[in-house]
Amino acid sequence: MIDFTPVVRPWFLKRVRESESWLHNTEEVQRRELDRLLTVGRRTLWGVEHGLEEAWDYDSFRNALPRPVTYPELRPWIMRMINGEKDLLWEGVTHNYAQSSGTSDGKSKYIPITAESFHRSHYKGGGDVVSHYLNLYPDSRIFSGKSFILGGSFANELKLPHGVRVGDLSANLIENINPIANMVRVPAKETALMQDWLKKLPALVEESLNEDITNISGVPSWFLTVLKEVLKRAGVSNIHDVWKNLEVFFHGGISMTPYREQYAKITSPNMRYLETYNASEGFFAVQNAIDDPSMLLLLDCGTFYEFIPIDQVDDDRPEIIPAWKVEEGEIYAMIITSCNGLWRYPIGDTVKIESVDPLKITIAGRTKNYINAFGEELMVQNAEAALSKVCHELDCEIANYTAAPVYAADNTRGRHEWLIEFEKEPASISEFAEKLDKALQQENSDYEAKRSHGIFLDPLTVIKGKKGVFESWLASTGKLGGQRKVPRLSNTRHPMDEILEFNR
Repeated sequence: MIDFTPVVRPWFLKRVRESESWLHNTEEVQRRELDRLLTVGRRTLWGVEHGLEEAWDYDSFRNALPRPVTYPELRPWIMRMINGEKDLLWEGVTHNYAQSSGTSDGKSKYIPITAESFHRSHYKGGGDVVSHYLNLYPDSRIFSGKSFILGGSFANELKLPHGVRVGDLSANLIENINPIANMVRVPAKETALMQDWLKKLPALVEESLNEDITNISGVPSWFLTVLKEVLKRAGVSNIHDVWKNLEVFFHGGISMTPYREQYAKITSPNMRYLETYNASEGFFAVQNAIDDPSMLLLLDCGTFYEFIPIDQVDDDRPEIIPAWKVEEGEIYAMIITSCNGLWRYPIGDTVKIESVDPLKITIAGRTKNYINAFGEELMVQNAEAALSKVCHELDCEIANYTAAPVYAADNTRGRHEWLIEFEKEPASISEFAEKLDKALQQENSDYEAKRSHGIFLDPLTVIKGKKGVFESWLASTGKLGGQRKVPRLSNTRHPMDEILEFNR
């Protein structure tokens, strides 16, 4: 295949220069984005009913919507949109919806993907990923072969009007991508959108095995499963013996940290990795430096960003801070207003501000994906840093994990319980648990304080997960494959107790 990289590189690098103009201009760029969103919002029924007709700047916008707008408030509007009503949260009729995790009432969430959010957010953000990659690696030949993009499928849980599609974000993106892109990507659309993961996995292997793959994109845990099957089918131990021109993994969805050593064992030393932040609600950020894992927040991709200090997440009227007023080193819950019709919407993610100019973040976890049952405020980033350290020290590998609190009984204090499925087991589970407990104390001072002298918390315990236990649980929920993720930390016994039923 002809290498088109030199031909398209100048076009992509132009976009990098645009993002460099954001330096010192976060407020100006974001105010301009908000003005564009309000211009449309004033014409919607939501805008009329919520005072957006009088919102002409940031201050009047805050006055019109003085607090975050939660999904239960939006659900009736979105269900009406799904049934074909127009000009509700965004102008026109919206045909595509990303299905994501359920809310407290157990129902799935359906996030609108408007025509504008396809092009101004998701696809534009995808282009930004390639732009920054080409800027970082002038020797790239990424367009000399094909992309292997791992995606999900559409759902069947709703009775939908003709032309309306509901499913994984990735399924919607694959379904609506420019047909030209299908010429340089695998697998075929029919395979990419298959629902049955047990049938889909061998199909993915067969379709990719003999292609010239230069880049792969997806969730680290699921792609690792695919790569191992490709290696098994090819009878080799290094993926570059199959795809000699593979140069980069564009990854997102979950942290890469627990999987880095496993990828290192099946790839060549020169394999490259670039983290992305593409959620159901929009494409938000991309890594733009080789030695800096933080991601550049995309300021002109259809999203206006606001932030709530982590200690105010559960307040009825929290302080909401615009992007140009955040402080470096602080952790915030992210609030978005976007061209998919979400207005001051808390997406459920927490981020750490790594730099304010340019505005760069790392993902700290989920607002509901932490353990604070005993005042320890354990975040996912703490957990994964500790796990990575212990796995390296004990020469073991993790396939999947979750953790939850165990509350005090008559003769015991509270503790954390971890269910871990190992790819490569440590010599001793008890030694692993002891070292993990110490590593968490080093990563999190609140956990260290609660563990001090064993006064408040007992040492954590680790349960060894059976092979495939998490996949079995995901299959039981209808969420196997695609972009679906196992909740890492929970402040309650859900879903731990459900998963443990599959570990008997």
